[in-house]
Amino acid sequence: MSSPPSEQAGRAPGPSPSSFAEAGRWLLGLELFGMDFGTDRMRRLLGALGNPQRSFRAIHVVGSNGKSSTTRLADAVLRSQGTASGAYLSPHLRSWNERVLVGGAPVGEAAFTAAVARVAQAAPGAAAGGGPVTQFEALTATAFLLLAEAGVAAAVVEAGLGGRLDATNVLDAPVTVCTSVGLEHTRWLGGTVGEIATEKLDVVAPGSTLVIPADLAPEAFDVAAATAGRRDARLVVAPADSSLAPPGTPPFLRANLALALAACHAFLGAIDEGAAASVLSEGALDIPGRFEIAGRDPLTILDGAHNPDGAAALARALAGASGPVVACMAILDDKDAGGLIGALSGVVDRFVLTSCAHPRSLAPEALGAVASRAGVEEFELAGEPHDALARARALAGRGGTAVATGSLYLIADLGRERGAGGGSTL
Repeated sequence: MSSPPSEQAGRAPGPSPSSFAEAGRWLLGLELFGMDFGTDRMRRLLGALGNPQRSFRAIHVVGSNGKSSTTRLADAVLRSQGTASGAYLSPHLRSWNERVLVGGAPVGEAAFTAAVARVAQAAPGAAAGGGPVTQFEALTATAFLLLAEAGVAAAVVEAGLGGRLDATNVLDAPVTVCTSVGLEHTRWLGGTVGEIATEKLDVVAPGSTLVIPADLAPEAFDVAAATAGRRDARLVVAPADSSLAPPGTPPFLRANLALALAACHAFLGAIDEGAAASVLSEGALDIPGRFEIAGRDPLTILDGAHNPDGAAALARALAGASGPVVACMAILDDKDAGGLIGALSGVVDRFVLTSCAHPRSLAPEALGAVASRAGVEEFELAGEPHDALARARALAGRGGTAVATGSLYLIADLGRERGAGGGSTL
């Protein structure tokens, strides 16, 4: 749990950010989660801003893995059908404004700054009696403002942590998508898949549609069916794959595309598959930080898998890779590092263990100890992400594969020039 936030962070009015850099600094000064969980403060904040979330209909995306790619794909499919749409994502890789897409592109820095300034002005009043506005609440309010100001008719909104107490649980969305449910954030969400599913699926609105994958964990499926029954919601099980995926699309992205298509079909009532296939062939499946091809010879892949289920999906995508497979990894201290390394150990020939700029990043030596306990012998340590990836590429050699994974914060670090400052947060 985070430490008690300062008065200045959420209550004192203070000057509003007047530049993109100042907006980023203001956001970084807020608590990530705060001590007071719930949506009351978020509703007060949005009320002070005119309730921008009521100006568009939404597809709400929850789950343990695959949320960002499913969100991006659903947004792309909506646009292919002629719907003015936008999306809200987290986290960002390189810049705060990447979290809000309108027309498939990040909003401009000036618009983002202006929206953050409005949120900063409203934050002290929203905090009254309930603790300061958190960083994710501020970002979510900023996104809703920007989407409303852009005049979108539909928004695909990725939930942050869980669902029931998440800042995005103010939407009453006609369609909810649950991408997957695994053991994650157990400190907040519960110690079983069923408990975590219950938290995530509390966002399902009465009379709406809930879309789930064909391979949803049985315990989570039971919760989904029960939740749909209580909320009088329609339950849709998406196909395991989509014929619209271009050749070479990794299995997990094919599954996420099937989810996105099912969600958009439920949202719109019908889908022109030809139009959807066209936008997919134009690069909609190129998801930053998700099996992102960053180099050739050796093939270099950036993938932000940060839990065992995500790592297992990455391992399946890497199966059959030619030549040596070498993984450059950094992992945060609240993640299942042993599970992550273990999930990849069957397809990775050697690990290069490093750390990223995030303050919770495990030291390479700590990761080495985890790897040893997991029975992994082929690993080495590197103190800096760029050095680690360079070493992984050298070990993979021509015809091999180097993959950077374990945390999206590692992917963000690798996207910045060596020695540049960070700024990507949940």
